[in-house]
Amino acid sequence: MKKQFSIVVITIICLLLIDQIIKIWIKTSFIQGEIPTPLLGEWFQLHYIENPGMAFGTTFGSSMWHKLALSIFRIIAITGIGYYMWSEYKKGVKTEYLIAIGLIFTGAIGNLIDSALYDFIFTFDPCNFYNQMEGSENFVTCTHMGPHGTSYTSIHEVRHQGFLLGNVVDMFQFNVTWPSWVPWVGESQIFPAIWNFADACITCGVGMILIRNRNYFPKEKD
Repeated sequence: MKKQFSIVVITIICLLLIDQIIKIWIKTSFIQGEIPTPLLGEWFQLHYIENPGMAFGTTFGSSMWHKLALSIFRIIAITGIGYYMWSEYKKGVKTEYLIAIGLIFTGAIGNLIDSALYDFIFTFDPCNFYNQMEGSENFVTCTHMGPHGTSYTSIHEVRHQGFLLGNVVDMFQFNVTWPSWVPWVGESQIFPAIWNFADACITCGVGMILIRNRNYFPKEKD
């Protein structure tokens, strides 16, 4: 039992470290919105953006209260998943099943760290185009340099900044399109979402549970 617990905990810690190392590298080495960098040819690339919503770019409103509600939801989900994982461990379930739950747990924590702490760790520029967020009701006045040494000001709505109000760093994208002969979706991207390592952990964990469910909970013979 102790060995099983150690395996799961070490797996979670290692995956969290990988997630945060990738995100910090992206934050300090790339510029939001710049031309994607090929990783595996043109079909899999690095494309740095900051996501104000949930996994795979799913948004949940733009006001401060929407952001706060999303972060609170993440905390509740993490607490529930952690409790469930512990209760299943006490029941003596298979290690693979605990790792599957741990993957989901890891992904949720990884994205929560971004929204909770990154605004304090990294410099926030409210006048950066990529920090503008229509509907946030958070207005700032920005000064811009014009031609011949002139300057002008503009007012923008920008995202809220602070504990539990930050964005999530995303960077991976599949650049694969449907064949032109496919009706309605021809030549559009098959999976346009930009995602991160934490999202991949959540997806793998859910996939393992769905695919391997019978292995984790074999039916008792009559």
